[in-house]
Amino acid sequence: MVIGGAGFIGSNICKYLVENGHSVDCIDNFSTGRRASISSLEGSRSFRIIEIDISDPDFVSEFGNEKYDEIFHLACPTGVPNIRPMAEEMLVTCSTGTSNVLKLAKRLESKLIFTSSAEVYGDPETFPQSETYNGNVDPVGPRSAYEEGKRFSEALIAMYVNKYQIDAKIIRLFNTFGNGMSPDDTRVIPQFLKRIRLGQKITIYGDGNQNRAHMHVQDLIRGMLLVLERGVPGEAYNIGGSTQMTISELALLIDSLTSMPVEIEFRPHFIEDHGGRLPDTTKIRGLGWSPRVTIAEGLLEMMPNYGVSAIDSASPETCETFELLSVT
Repeated sequence: MVIGGAGFIGSNICKYLVENGHSVDCIDNFSTGRRASISSLEGSRSFRIIEIDISDPDFVSEFGNEKYDEIFHLACPTGVPNIRPMAEEMLVTCSTGTSNVLKLAKRLESKLIFTSSAEVYGDPETFPQSETYNGNVDPVGPRSAYEEGKRFSEALIAMYVNKYQIDAKIIRLFNTFGNGMSPDDTRVIPQFLKRIRLGQKITIYGDGNQNRAHMHVQDLIRGMLLVLERGVPGEAYNIGGSTQMTISELALLIDSLTSMPVEIEFRPHFIEDHGGRLPDTTKIRGLGWSPRVTIAEGLLEMMPNYGVSAIDSASPETCETFELLSVT
């Protein structure tokens, strides 16, 4: 079962699992997920789409007679612009929804992996952020619906592991990108590519000095499967990129990788933003994981699918960029 399977990460997981011989039920209420993301799988006899909200009171009974070896719980609206308009959906999904998923996992004795977020660290004051860092959070702040929702889900999972001994693990995702993101996704990379395709200026909110550590979705999937198989129940694992980059540097990198004109404009941010994120990935590296796809490689792979032409050959300057952004 892949909950939130029509979203960016969920659809990539569904495709990976089906391609590797698994039978997959994709669960989604399509509040932000897209059928187009999983349309290539709809003809497969190993794949089903089931439209239901995990917060529905009948969710557990709906699947109580099924058998799932593994449940991937990715359900929750994402994207900073969605925090205010979908705050209630975020909180209900992370509370009632996660409670229902845990009840189902307990009944069916399924392994469970939950996708939490770097947002549980709030606006961090410690770099890099390890899993033992409790964060710098505001429970009633403008980003609290997503941050506190994910933190509450983690607490529920820890309780179920301790009380009922279910096999559930937590991964804390940092900024992830790659093919499968909606062209209208509100996250920074698809928004940049969309504006380039439309001949519009790239918009950077704030001063552009906010830094992030982007990770390719295929690296995420490998890490998620490792945690599912080798992780300790009830514990959290950071999964994220190892290269810290400001939003302005990201825009300049994209400019260096496309043959299309790029202009940049700065606007005041529409919500309180976090100054930086950088995961300490020591714990998951101990399971045998390391990222393989550089930011530049991932962007070059994405661009043609988002209507942005990539450079034909790498200039000496771009080669230096590739070396700078090497995952090693």
